[in-house]
Amino acid sequence: MRFKNRVEAGQKLAEKLLKYKNEDAVVFALPRGGVILGYEIAKSLDAPLDLVITRKIGHPFNPEYAVCVIAEDGHIICNERERAALDPKWLKKAVEKEQKEAKRRREVYLKNRKSADVQNKTAILVDDGIATGLTFLLAVREIKEQNPQKIIAAIPIAPPDAALTIKKEVDEFVALDTPTDYLGAVGAYYDEFPQVEDKEVINLLKAAQKI
Repeated sequence: MRFKNRVEAGQKLAEKLLKYKNEDAVVFALPRGGVILGYEIAKSLDAPLDLVITRKIGHPFNPEYAVCVIAEDGHIICNERERAALDPKWLKKAVEKEQKEAKRRREVYLKNRKSADVQNKTAILVDDGIATGLTFLLAVREIKEQNPQKIIAAIPIAPPDAALTIKKEVDEFVALDTPTDYLGAVGAYYDEFPQVEDKEVINLLKAAQKI
């Protein structure tokens, strides 16, 4: 399956999630790319849009390949086999850098806005796709700490192994495609996959408050 852009992917996911329109649900997007899809879903479901911010730590020789992921609060998960081969000093600096960036994004995107209360509600977690699944997995665990009634993972594209890992951690996994011959990068499934800038994220979050 291919998508024209993130808007189309978000609209197609929203169609799969319409049963949650009348539920007490909160949409949580992973910035930056996931926010475009999250906005389309929130608009379709008349639900609030919030963020869950986790940052990938890419391998020093292949930055797109996640070896660890860090959350704002310092929670971290790693591919332990890859982690064992890394220079601990390099990893410590990389962790500090990405945690700082996660906190910066919270401040820039949401200012002093209070996080949405999802306790005993349905949390719908969305991104524009997953590769290793580590970034999304940590996001799921961050949301779990907020005690939602259930967690729905909504992903346009995911390799089967990563999809299986996520499925074990959520109540429902909604994917538009889980190709066995995964092309290696999320962007390979989009005709248009530009870098999403901070300003676009801020504008979408503002627009979502008016829904």
